[in-house]
Amino acid sequence: MVTGGTVNKEHVFTTTEKLSLVEGELLSLAKIHKWQLEASAVFVNHYHFVGRSYEEGSLKKFLQHLHSNTARKTNRLDDTPGRQVWYNFWDKKLTYERSYLARLNYVHQNAVKHGLVLVANQYSWCSGSWFERTASPATIKTIYSFKVDQLEIDDEF
Repeated sequence: MVTGGTVNKEHVFTTTEKLSLVEGELLSLAKIHKWQLEASAVFVNHYHFVGRSYEEGSLKKFLQHLHSNTARKTNRLDDTPGRQVWYNFWDKKLTYERSYLARLNYVHQNAVKHGLVLVANQYSWCSGSWFERTASPATIKTIYSFKVDQLEIDDEF
């Protein structure tokens, strides 16, 4: 699981255009860097995703590419050349199935946690609606049943 945050938690991605830009870059660069994303969510000052890659050491390269592209394109939109957009990222290797499933639920439900929507599938920049369209009803019920209140995730944005 990966969380990336902006410098000083600044609200940089404040328009639908900028949120879509970050989400689009995340999804397209994941393919280029051979990452399989299983859950993702993009917000005004951070993102989360759960994914996997079978290539050691590819995460740093993937995120450098993501941060560079999104910063450059957002700065062009905001007419703020050279502004540092991204502060850092935090990653956690998930080795226990229950932890993995709980984090899938956490990422899908994150827009609800932040008070942006009442139901996860209503947030446009989250994988919740995709998940609910593509997974079986039993899988959805299972993932959404995992408790997330005990997870230690830096998400004070």
